[in-house]
Amino acid sequence: MEIPDPIVNIIGLSLYYGKTKALKEINLDISKKRITSFIGPSGCGKSTLIRCLNRLNDLIESVTIEGSIQIDGQDIYAPSVDVTELRKRVGMVFQKPNPFPKTIYENVLYGPRVLGINKKSALDDICENALKRAALWDEVKDRLHMNALDLSGGQQRRMCIARALATEPEIVLLDEPCSALDPIATSKIEDMLVELKRDYTVIIVTHNMQQAARISDYTGFFMLGELVEFNITTEIFTNPREKQTEDYITGRFG
Repeated sequence: MEIPDPIVNIIGLSLYYGKTKALKEINLDISKKRITSFIGPSGCGKSTLIRCLNRLNDLIESVTIEGSIQIDGQDIYAPSVDVTELRKRVGMVFQKPNPFPKTIYENVLYGPRVLGINKKSALDDICENALKRAALWDEVKDRLHMNALDLSGGQQRRMCIARALATEPEIVLLDEPCSALDPIATSKIEDMLVELKRDYTVIIVTHNMQQAARISDYTGFFMLGELVEFNITTEIFTNPREKQTEDYITGRFG
């Protein structure tokens, strides 16, 4: 389908782990400043695909990739691409919160420090802005120097989102952003993600179909490494074109 204002163009993308084909000729455009959700059963390629968008799969020796991914018209797998710069533009929040054993302040500012920002007033502003965007500032502003490992699960998740936002990415990737969280913590993160799309392109992998239906503008359904269907979210959930999609969202399999 044709989408408005695409920021990501995925063209004929296949990925192999050794000889196993994990992604099969994916063609997909992702719209700027919208929330796009990827749904599908475990092991269908959703997380593998988002890890292609900031080249995290480069870290796995046996991986080979065919096809191309363009962000803002640039092929991110071109030899001239600076991968560190790419990961600044495309932030990633993993399924399991991964706070460093440091203070909240130092966690959030890890990326800006790596990028060479050392002025305290600038770092203070970046920390405050990132935590506000991640809907965590009011809860932690008086204890920025406590160990981030002492935060609750939901707070750790939002702090990791703040850490991703601190480098001012264009795109934020989130792998199962609410897994193992209670409904209140989940609601906070969902509300925050809807706010974030004012300034960022948000791409999430989720097993929670109600979550995809609630917050995303577009949804892609994956099955066994293939993109079965991609459409406006309301269409996917009310009028799917493919029987496989309908079977999955109505709980007949998966």
